[in-house]
Amino acid sequence: MTTSLIILGAVILLMAMSIRIIQQQRVAVVERLGKFQRLMHPGLNLFIPFMDRVRVYHDLRIQQANVPPQTVITRDNVQVLIDTIVFYQVVGPEQATYGIFDYVMGVRNITTATMRQIIGNLELDETLSGRERISAEIRTALDEATEKWGVRIERVEVIDIKPPLDIQEAMDKQMKAERYRRATILEAEAAKQDMILRAEGDKTSKILRAEGERASAELQALGEARAISDVAEAEKRRIQLLIEAGLDDRVLTYQSFEALEKIAMGPANKIFIPTTAVETLGSIGAIGDMLKASGTGKA
Repeated sequence: MTTSLIILGAVILLMAMSIRIIQQQRVAVVERLGKFQRLMHPGLNLFIPFMDRVRVYHDLRIQQANVPPQTVITRDNVQVLIDTIVFYQVVGPEQATYGIFDYVMGVRNITTATMRQIIGNLELDETLSGRERISAEIRTALDEATEKWGVRIERVEVIDIKPPLDIQEAMDKQMKAERYRRATILEAEAAKQDMILRAEGDKTSKILRAEGERASAELQALGEARAISDVAEAEKRRIQLLIEAGLDDRVLTYQSFEALEKIAMGPANKIFIPTTAVETLGSIGAIGDMLKASGTGKA
């Protein structure tokens, strides 16, 4: 009975040792008698105890490797401190296990060496403004090396670039001076624009005033012309009515001289008859004869 229990316990233990459960996004490298045998993927896997062993577990998720800050020298002999981070992913677990001893350390070392080479060909201003270029060149160098390691570089980020303190202070002063210069230029441009707008406003105002005066004069002239036309039309109508009433030119002339006679009756009135009226005066006798014939005139 005891022997049976021992055998049953050994069988259960052997079965338990023969089963491996791998979590999602992980993979196990299995060796059999010291030689690579296979990969165990997520889920339930069978395992031969005492013959197989798991060499290493790899995480297939994207991971990051923080590269320690490095002091590098630019082409114009300025020391800068650069902080970099690398994002990578294991895509070949077998190559990552047997292709390099420590792929994380390899990624950091290649990043440092490549960074020194790149920064050595750049001046300080190019280094400060060339983060994307530096990141792209580091990633290219890492891709060439890590392809054999079963590691894929996803992204390289230059987090910070710090120049020496004295250089940074000089840059701050230069930046403040540049900002002051830009502010002065903007103020001058604003004043210039204000003067231009004022001049354009005055010009527009004068043009509008002149146009208004011109329009007013045109309207006044048009009104006067219409008034003269109306007076002429009324006089024409009055004459037409007199003609229609049977009054000819001689009667109208006689009536005009009667009006002159009434005006001249005043003691201080003097009447000057133009020479052009002589011919009209010659017809007075005929007018008088006509009035006698009608019984209403004077000799």
